[in-house]
Amino acid sequence: MKTVTVYLVRHGQTWFNKFNKMQGWSDSPLTESGLADGRRAGEALKHITFTHAYSSDTMRASNTAELVLANNFNTHVTLTTTPLFREQFYGYYEGEDSAKAWYAVGAPHGARTFKDLIAQFGVDATKDFMHEADPFHDAEDALTYWTRLQKGFKMLRDENQNGDNVLLVTHGTTIRSIIDKFGKDDGFVVTDSPRNGSISKIALTDEGVKVLSYNQLAVM
Repeated sequence: MKTVTVYLVRHGQTWFNKFNKMQGWSDSPLTESGLADGRRAGEALKHITFTHAYSSDTMRASNTAELVLANNFNTHVTLTTTPLFREQFYGYYEGEDSAKAWYAVGAPHGARTFKDLIAQFGVDATKDFMHEADPFHDAEDALTYWTRLQKGFKMLRDENQNGDNVLLVTHGTTIRSIIDKFGKDDGFVVTDSPRNGSISKIALTDEGVKVLSYNQLAVM
């Protein structure tokens, strides 16, 4: 059975992160702290021989990926950007204050914060709740989101061989969604968001996804 090891890195801190704003398909530059996040992840991963490197097509993810690769011993790997591993699309709530947005989404369900929503209903339900609360209904629901992500996983399976190590720089809710969906039965808890520049690791096989680690600042 083919197994591809995927190192999931959350992009470095951005200005929207610093100001606690919703940042899905919208984008903002890395802060100085965010640049340091990318360099730190690169230092932690420098001994991993990546056969391929991917990031979402957002500036914050691709810039972080370039920082990681700049420190890697394998200087021949090139970066592929793809919309398939973008963050969840928040629709009407893009750019909104995060606490305010999640209160609006969660209050009708008896939850005041994103953390409360996850604890009570799970990560996928928050996508459906946001889609419902969006007055334009443009925010991705769980089905739309996972249809996109599964196309991304298919691409990784098709483009890599058994035993390959792959870098994938993506986003907080995307990493949290992957860990929640495929790692919950193994005891991985996602009530805390992955830190900027943190490393999570999954094994991608022909049969599915196995979570190996979550939200580390060093390779586990």
